[in-house]
Amino acid sequence: MLVHLSIRDIVLIDRLDLALNDGLSVLTGETGAGKSILLDALSLALGGRGDGGLVRHGAKQGEVSAVFDLPGGHPARRALTENGFDDDGDLILRRIQSADGRTRVFINDRPSSVSLMKEIGTTLVEIHGQHDDRALVDPEAHRRLLDEYGGLTGEAGEVTAAFEAWRKAESELTRHRKRVEAAAREADYLRSSVEELTELKPAVGEEEELAEARGRMMRSEKIATDVNDAHEELAGSASPIPGLAGLSRRLDRRKDELPGLLDEALARLDTALDALSDVQMSLQGALRSLEFDPRALEQTEERLFALRAAGRKYNVPVDDLAALTERMVADLAELDAGEERLGQLEGEVGERRVLFDERAAALSIKRHEAAKLLEAAVMAELPDMKLERAAFIVEMASDAAQRSAAGIDTAEFWVRTNPGTRAGPMMKVASGGELSRFLLAVKVALADKGSAPTLVFDEIDTGVGGAVADAIGRRLARLAGRVQVLSVTHAPQVAARATTHLLISKGEAVPGEERLSTRVETIDVPARREEIARMLAGESVTDEARAAAARLIGAAG
Repeated sequence: MLVHLSIRDIVLIDRLDLALNDGLSVLTGETGAGKSILLDALSLALGGRGDGGLVRHGAKQGEVSAVFDLPGGHPARRALTENGFDDDGDLILRRIQSADGRTRVFINDRPSSVSLMKEIGTTLVEIHGQHDDRALVDPEAHRRLLDEYGGLTGEAGEVTAAFEAWRKAESELTRHRKRVEAAAREADYLRSSVEELTELKPAVGEEEELAEARGRMMRSEKIATDVNDAHEELAGSASPIPGLAGLSRRLDRRKDELPGLLDEALARLDTALDALSDVQMSLQGALRSLEFDPRALEQTEERLFALRAAGRKYNVPVDDLAALTERMVADLAELDAGEERLGQLEGEVGERRVLFDERAAALSIKRHEAAKLLEAAVMAELPDMKLERAAFIVEMASDAAQRSAAGIDTAEFWVRTNPGTRAGPMMKVASGGELSRFLLAVKVALADKGSAPTLVFDEIDTGVGGAVADAIGRRLARLAGRVQVLSVTHAPQVAARATTHLLISKGEAVPGEERLSTRVETIDVPARREEIARMLAGESVTDEARAAAARLIGAAG
């Protein structure tokens, strides 16, 4: 419930801190004292429309804070958790309205958005009055309230789940059908591509390996050519070794004729021949180690060029060819098995649609039954509020072809104010005073089902008095046994039934200054008697009015 309301610099309110209790709290005061300002400030803290005109004249900004004490599991706490806010302790909604029209929102002292504040605010407070911009204006809410009244929220949830399952199956069927149709259009291309790629058998990383091998072989080819040329110079037909060997033999035959003269030359010539022989053997070994195979280079280049050509053809990197092959194979397999899978999905869609239809039809029957019971409950409240000739109607429409997450029904609260007149939506047909009483009758019939923990009734007793006002007071008191009720009233019969009486007045903000300010105070029994007497008698309070006020308070218990 709402436990505290703090207002700073809003219209006529200079500074106001208001503690609120459970039960029925009434707000009374002379016309123009600022009762509507108080509700506008509360609406601002609940995410209502901001307006720079709400800021007190001469102030740069106004501020409103509303503190709520809520049980665990309340929808507002779930909304806080889902949006990353701490939900421990009291819930604090704070709104700062600048005179230039800008607004700032805080939830539990953390910056937030107006949309989230409004979402949470709708679960905390309902404001009912003679204005069609307040609560119970949305026909979608009427169907939800009907489900709450009939205890059908669980079954409504099952219908929603069945609808979502059916639509999910339909979406899967649509996606699969599109894939199969696309694959069918490309079937010939897919088959030839799969055949080509399967024969090619591309592997991830193969391009890099082939490029490196080709580079090595090309380098080996160049080196082998140079080594072979050197080997040919030493071992081929132009080799100097045979000539030098012959020269060494001729000189060796002549060395005895010249003792000691040719020994050094022959020794050096032998050393040179041995060195040339060693070089020849080393070059032969190098050629054997290189083992260059022109055929292997050709095969490597053919494979590498084939992979790169395929990459260009299918417009993918060579390393993605393997994955592309798998996808194309899968597409072909899906195409081949497509009709069978389509049949399965179509069967699933049909089964889920049938399940939804069955649950929606069963829920529709119960909704129609609940609508009759709600009509009777609201009708029972109307005579005491001088609406005995009026009728309350839950206008139900059911169309099995109009499926939605809520089922196949629409529900809207209609009224007929007099016999023989045309019934129509409650918000359009009823006059201001009638609408207020219809709204109260609906809330009493619904009790605490689907209700926010705090209900605010804004002058719903306007234009009525006597027995009607007393009937309204009794019903507000009944509601206050289940939820917190705050009523702005001009009816002494309503004020007499309050558990907390708040008096609003207007006076000087500072003694001696002309600047006015709205004040609210909780008044005790003697002050209540005086206020109710004023409401009965008007400007001049008489002893008879005081006595009548005392009787009203006593009768209210």
